[in-house]
Amino acid sequence: MTLDPGKISVLLVEDAAVMRKIEVKTLKGLGFERIIEAADGQAALAVLEKSASVELIISDWNMPNMDGYELVKWVRANPATRTVPFLMATGQGEKKQEQKALAAGVNSFVAKPFNEQELKAKIDEAFGVQTQEHQTAPMTAAERKTASGKVRIRAAHIQITDHLVLGVLKHLIAKGELQPATFELETECMAGWNPVQAALESGAVDAACVLAPIAMDLFGYGVPIRLVLLAHKNGSIFVRNKTGRFQPPYGDFFRGKTFYIPHKLSIHHLLAHHFFSSVGLKPGLAGEGINDVVFEIVAPIKMQEFMQGNPDAAGFMVAEPLGTKAIAAGAAELQFLSSELWENHPCCVVAMQQAFIDAYPEVVYEFTDMLMQAGKFIEKKPERAAEIGVAFLDPEKKLGLKVPILKNVLTESRGIKTGDLFPDVGALKQMHTYMHERMGIGKPIAMDRFVDLRFAEKAYRSCNQAPLTSRLNADSHTAAAILNRGGETDNTDSKSKLNLEGKYLAFGLGGQEFGIDILKIKEIVGMQRIHAMPDTPAYIQGVINLRGKVVPVMDLKERFGMGALQENSRNCIVVLETASAEGRRLMGLAVETVFEVMAVKPTDIEPTPTCGLGVDTRHILAMAKTGRTGVKLLLNIDHILAGETAAAPA
Repeated sequence: MTLDPGKISVLLVEDAAVMRKIEVKTLKGLGFERIIEAADGQAALAVLEKSASVELIISDWNMPNMDGYELVKWVRANPATRTVPFLMATGQGEKKQEQKALAAGVNSFVAKPFNEQELKAKIDEAFGVQTQEHQTAPMTAAERKTASGKVRIRAAHIQITDHLVLGVLKHLIAKGELQPATFELETECMAGWNPVQAALESGAVDAACVLAPIAMDLFGYGVPIRLVLLAHKNGSIFVRNKTGRFQPPYGDFFRGKTFYIPHKLSIHHLLAHHFFSSVGLKPGLAGEGINDVVFEIVAPIKMQEFMQGNPDAAGFMVAEPLGTKAIAAGAAELQFLSSELWENHPCCVVAMQQAFIDAYPEVVYEFTDMLMQAGKFIEKKPERAAEIGVAFLDPEKKLGLKVPILKNVLTESRGIKTGDLFPDVGALKQMHTYMHERMGIGKPIAMDRFVDLRFAEKAYRSCNQAPLTSRLNADSHTAAAILNRGGETDNTDSKSKLNLEGKYLAFGLGGQEFGIDILKIKEIVGMQRIHAMPDTPAYIQGVINLRGKVVPVMDLKERFGMGALQENSRNCIVVLETASAEGRRLMGLAVETVFEVMAVKPTDIEPTPTCGLGVDTRHILAMAKTGRTGVKLLLNIDHILAGETAAAPA
């Protein structure tokens, strides 16, 4: 059976308007055009009772008026709809919820956050279409052994600092600084928690860095995995939306708003719940009664975008470096670091297949020991670790991650800790108990059976190191103090400048000196023949032919209202690579002269004055001090080019 998305009528049931908009966009990206939207189960019933043309239902679970579970029961009980494929797309990521939904008659189930590929696979599953699995199948015994006689370990991770120990270990092995005697390491970067969870559940990977509550939930439902090590301690951040007034009483800033978390089964959910509850607010997922703060599940890399597009979003809690990146971009303000509520708390863990542990205990010990060495390397050499991390976590540069941001995260005194990865069973029990008893999440498990301490204990005996003590600040005073300090912290200002640190190309225009982030520059070429284009603004000089590519050229001086560029032998065209709705595009900037590439540090940066520059200050990111008296204006090139690439010729 082959699906023709363009002919299928989809009923999308989702109460969160921002999420519904994103899901519509995702469906259209998959070729679905006939989409009917409903804000809750009752609205969906009205559609279904009037129309017999709905051929697929995609519904959230937690919604007001009528939730997705009630909706699927009605759909299956109604003769006119009982055979319609039903996909539950929900923040209810627990195995018990999945089993409950399947028992009620859903054809397929996907937990938020999910990406386009996951959604397509689940739609195919809802229609009973057999598709080729994208994830790798479990290794055979023959595939397990390498040519050198070592054992191959396949380990999964996602793009967060929490999983940096895996990247650093891989780097140290590649450079010969660590030389495993028993194993070869293969790592796989996955798009989100769902693929990691599925890979652990199916046995497609031998190990994974994964959220501790996800691993606990899998273990509770019979998946034969064990926790052998922590991936880190601490390392998460709570930021609030910079839009809106944060003033006393500070709790009112969050009241009646949405707050983003990366997964229902996460330390972020626990700590955000603890914080809001401790300051007198009632938090909960959408549809779970009347709440002061509504949690929404959003993919970590989408949180800043979602928050900026939703004035009713109060903020988000996430693993670093995404919170610091949002602060550096001017989109968010720091509220607190996770260690301020729970010192040395567990978060992500290293989970391994029981069968692998049983078959290769000596390999597991060496892997565990070397992960611990990688963790110590990160704490001793944070700058080098940050350089490794940018390449490992953002190889395609989709996150826009910079070394200064990651270095700041790694050197934050109350931030992520990788020097001690020993599994604290007491802290893990505390996490599990809070989520199960206070939040109704998960099922009871025997923690002593889930955590296999043999390998960590042996590694710690060999290095004679004592684990750090974990302490949850369970009293309400700590949370109240964090809230009422108004977000004023010692490191807020330094984080806000991190996005500006880096190397800039310095050039001149009209007697002033400017700088453009070197990472945005493709190349610099000499002035050449520019072909004029009709019906374009005066500051668009025309286009050039750059090795067969048509590149529009902007007169930056004219764009700034400083008059047309005066031609001379030092004129250059700075070619930028920009992002547009159609993909990556090239744009040329004609400038008077290029000077040098300069390094800018946070201590060099001063805010932009409101007037007196002779240039629209919206075009300026900041001012950079150079030498004793020099100043260069750092350009917000994305703002300057806004709208220009859309009109540029292909």
